[in-house]
Amino acid sequence: MPIKLQTIDWGLRPYLESLEDQKALVLDLKSGKAHDTLIFTEHESVYTIGSRANAMEHLLWDEKKRAQRNIEVHKVNRGGDITYHGPGQLVVYPIIKLQDKDLHLYLRNLESVVINLLKHFGLETGTREGKTGIWIEDRKICAIGVSVSSWITYHGIALNLNPDMTFFEGIIPCGIQDGLVTSLENELKVLPDINIIKERFIVEFNSIFYKATAEHAEK
Repeated sequence: MPIKLQTIDWGLRPYLESLEDQKALVLDLKSGKAHDTLIFTEHESVYTIGSRANAMEHLLWDEKKRAQRNIEVHKVNRGGDITYHGPGQLVVYPIIKLQDKDLHLYLRNLESVVINLLKHFGLETGTREGKTGIWIEDRKICAIGVSVSSWITYHGIALNLNPDMTFFEGIIPCGIQDGLVTSLENELKVLPDINIIKERFIVEFNSIFYKATAEHAEK
């Protein structure tokens, strides 16, 4: 039987609250109480710092400036460096069991989902050697940072739709100093409706992650 994928839309939520709920879903999937789950959300403005050793050095705004802009900072248990989350981003958290137990393949597949999604809306994107995320030339449009527990994934991707780009001035995003940050709004003449983007994301995610399972079920 094909693996079932459920989708949840949390809307705008505080980051730490969403992280705790991700962990709860991981436990539910581990115990068989839940199916693979794709979560859509947005976060109130926050900088999150991953496990990379020097990530804290890439936080540029001091405590006073962060208080003025009403933005929190949290160290989290995902891979990678420092990134920004805030309104105007599409954040997606796949909570899925990796049947092949291959984290690198999972990351490549996530990249393919985003690349195919953006191609559908007329943007040619790709990866950069030695750098995370999805890029349009030297402009980063999507951040990726993941973690696994017993080969169940959490954390995920943050795709810039139309966030307040000035918040990126407070960090060196993902520690990358030879690139810029961009958004769909900056790259497209007309920003697609967010619900259409979410629907297309589900199509591309299913195509990449569950195609083989679906083909096996049809035989």
